[in-house]
Amino acid sequence: MTTTQTYEEVKATANRALRRFSEEPLPHFIGGEWVKSISQSVLENVSPIDGSLIGVVASGDEQDIEAAVKSSSAAFPEWANMPGQERKKILHKVADLIVERASEIAAVETADTGQPIRFMSSAAMRGAENFRFFADAAPGSADGKSMPTKDHLNYSIRQPIGPVGVITPWNTPFMLSTWKIAPALAAGCTVVHKPAEWSPCSAAILTEIAFEAGVPSGVFNLVNGVGEQTGRALTESEGIKAVAFVGESRTGSLIQAQGAPTLKRVHFELGGKNPVLVFDDANLERALDAVIFMIFSLNGERCTSSSRLLVQSSIHDEFVARLEERVRALRVGNPLDPDVEIGPLIHPLHCEKVRSYLATAVSEGATVIQAASEFSSSSNYVNPALFVGADETMRISKEEIFGPVLTVIPFETEKQAIEIANNVEFGLAGYIWTGDTGRAHRLARDLEVGMVWVNSQNVRHLPTPFGGSKKSGVGRDGGDYSFDFYMETKNIAVAYDTHTIATLGDQR
Repeated sequence: MTTTQTYEEVKATANRALRRFSEEPLPHFIGGEWVKSISQSVLENVSPIDGSLIGVVASGDEQDIEAAVKSSSAAFPEWANMPGQERKKILHKVADLIVERASEIAAVETADTGQPIRFMSSAAMRGAENFRFFADAAPGSADGKSMPTKDHLNYSIRQPIGPVGVITPWNTPFMLSTWKIAPALAAGCTVVHKPAEWSPCSAAILTEIAFEAGVPSGVFNLVNGVGEQTGRALTESEGIKAVAFVGESRTGSLIQAQGAPTLKRVHFELGGKNPVLVFDDANLERALDAVIFMIFSLNGERCTSSSRLLVQSSIHDEFVARLEERVRALRVGNPLDPDVEIGPLIHPLHCEKVRSYLATAVSEGATVIQAASEFSSSSNYVNPALFVGADETMRISKEEIFGPVLTVIPFETEKQAIEIANNVEFGLAGYIWTGDTGRAHRLARDLEVGMVWVNSQNVRHLPTPFGGSKKSGVGRDGGDYSFDFYMETKNIAVAYDTHTIATLGDQR
């Protein structure tokens, strides 16, 4: 989705919106109040566009987390017992306010993350859609099943689990925050949100919106800070009953270990090395569009990106030639420009990581085809690239790079395609392009992933399960699957008084 604003209008919107973040430190939000860190600690928030300082951000520690958890725990009974229809009204108001501030949210997030405004514009609106979907589901969130037997009526109900921790990533922070927080609130849980330290601004806007919409004090808390300190304190807190996390697989492992002593429920949306399989009987024009979109949109910084292209040998050279032409034409530049398709990566450390794979590709024997742009190698920009002539044994074919680079691997047969596709430790998503219906179903069945799209890019349908297998995640989001995580299911058995009860110790 391309914004209707001009470059100058977007810049003006971003400058106005960001001014507040430069004037004073961005605080936490605990118990309905904006507060500084108890320790007074702060961290710098630097724009990936030009390295300028956006502002400083309060950096929380165990004391701030425990204050937020205490507030969240105190607010939980009233929010949990609020009728679902009332929560529905509040969450719809959240969605309305997101729509009202969508241009501001998109501009701030673009400046904060480096993601092109053309994508952030739609991300803000998707956040509103998430809240509307789960708002409508709130009245039925407690619904269970009726399971009668001859002598008993068994029925189940669902009840909110309690205060939950939500830890969100830096790549599309606003949309992904709503994807976790909306169902938690709809279920009747209270929330302590720890946003990514590299892109904290839009989280503050969402917090403002929630409070303005009528979410009661203590129900929605925000604590900024770094993962190693603030995040760890959240995952280790005894008062937090579950943690929903989106991010790297390695961090997910740490969170699981940190939450183990308190038997904390976890939901992880983790990394991916997602294959897209293109067969010679596919609609190659549509496949080409989808391949390009799913790796080069959002700067390649998305967990569901199709970062491995497996293309049948009979069409390999033709498809790669067309792909190269399109990649060289990608528009790299300032992400606030609505015409730009590739912006800067989030942080110099991440940029260095992605660039290192360019050298890795060459050392492993692949050919690097890279678009040219005017941006210097000292900035956070990585020009979009293809790694051609790769095979499944290379690091570039196995490791999550999380940038605008695509590894191309040829295959001969359906069997070989599946073997290559599954030969990684990740299993988030897969994409299949073929005109053969039987093959589509076979491959969708045999791919070791949590989600498959056939003859399509990634298109989310909110009721469907979203999540991965292997090192790509634990659990599922979406529709009732989200409520299964944020709620406990309780079975209640009521006797008809017709069953026989065994008699022990009867002295009659």
